[in-house]
Amino acid sequence: MSGGGIADRLAAFATGPVAADDRMRRFVGMSLLDWSSVGIAGRNEPVAQAAATLARAEGGAALLLAGGNATPRAAALANGAAGHALDYDDTHFGHIGHPSVAVIPAALALGENIRGCDFLNALTIGLETACRVGAWLGRAHYLAGFHQTGTSGAFGATAAASRVLGLTRDQVAHALCLTSTRAAGLKSQFGSMGKPLNAGFAAEVGVTSALLAQAGVRSLPDAIDGVQGFGPTHAGAGNDRAFDNLGHTWVFPDISYKFHACCHGLHAMLEALQDLRDAGVTAGRIVAVHVQTNPAWLAVCNQPSPVHGLQAKFSYRLTAAMSLAGCDTAALETYSDAACADPMLTALRDRVVVTGDSSLSETEARVVIETRDADRYEAHRNITAPIKTEVLKQRLQAKSASLLGDASAKDLERAVTDLADAADLSFYVTALKHPLTLALNSKPNQCRGL
Repeated sequence: MSGGGIADRLAAFATGPVAADDRMRRFVGMSLLDWSSVGIAGRNEPVAQAAATLARAEGGAALLLAGGNATPRAAALANGAAGHALDYDDTHFGHIGHPSVAVIPAALALGENIRGCDFLNALTIGLETACRVGAWLGRAHYLAGFHQTGTSGAFGATAAASRVLGLTRDQVAHALCLTSTRAAGLKSQFGSMGKPLNAGFAAEVGVTSALLAQAGVRSLPDAIDGVQGFGPTHAGAGNDRAFDNLGHTWVFPDISYKFHACCHGLHAMLEALQDLRDAGVTAGRIVAVHVQTNPAWLAVCNQPSPVHGLQAKFSYRLTAAMSLAGCDTAALETYSDAACADPMLTALRDRVVVTGDSSLSETEARVVIETRDADRYEAHRNITAPIKTEVLKQRLQAKSASLLGDASAKDLERAVTDLADAADLSFYVTALKHPLTLALNSKPNQCRGL
């Protein structure tokens, strides 16, 4: 396929040499550890179990996170859904979504028997592709109601799957164009089981498109960026500069990791609230809490009065109350139906006022607290502020241990670290399938109280 369009450009990248720098390789490894930890912990969630049940009915390849066998297509769907079931995975604010949950399951579904270095190269290609396509679609695509995890994530999944299969440049271009007619995902699914399925569907589309192209299926070359292509018909901004220096500079390392088990839009607020708690603010003294955030988040994670645990993950007011009451917002069990109905938490929730402030970026939040003593406390946080890679790695290790237990987290980290020199993925697959212990639900959901 020729013509110099986006499909051909991405295909050249996907089949060329992988000249990733050390920073890119470190972040691919950290994201693989993070996705694996969160996916293992999320495999018993209802949506993950439902997807796994459907996948097992088809038989075939290993269903790594849930056990059993499935076709590669169905395994990608089930593992993708499991990885996003807890909404605790990485976020890229240039991509405007969660790249790892679509890309890694697609590569895994086809790549158990390839060398570890080839698997990591496929992830490198797929994760970067997802971020570049997400930036090309831009904010307009997201504001129109599309979920980039499902849309641009599908293109990243296709690139990764194509790399694993060893497709030619022409075949990859056709695979990407086939993806354009199936990639989908809506923000209207936020707060429901449909949201993690957006990630699973993206992974499945990537595998299916790559396999179809391998089998000889062809597409029109302008299916992504033509007049009636994916971008123009899906409110894409068409920012061609998003592909500048593709293969030479790497945007994926701008990834942001979650250290609170809820929507990433809430994290800057929660970090600011932690600062205020560290400064001595106690819940019992609070009269009012004013949260200022970028207006884009108000349509995403501002559910004012959530009634179940999934909705709690998308509520400024309730998560602010949880934090101020001393609940552990990094713990999965904190986000429960019981917490949504807790009278102490709801009373504090109702003192929280959330407003949009366009002067704040999407990664910032400002919090002002008024107390009974007429004191006023203020804090500001930006979650993309620079952080040393070693500190970030330590926080991810601690997160993995909190989800899986110390022994399993160490086994998993060793398996990920050793992949670059591994003859195949067997050690890593074993770590995914057989975690020794799970810390999930090992401690009760306790807040310090008001």
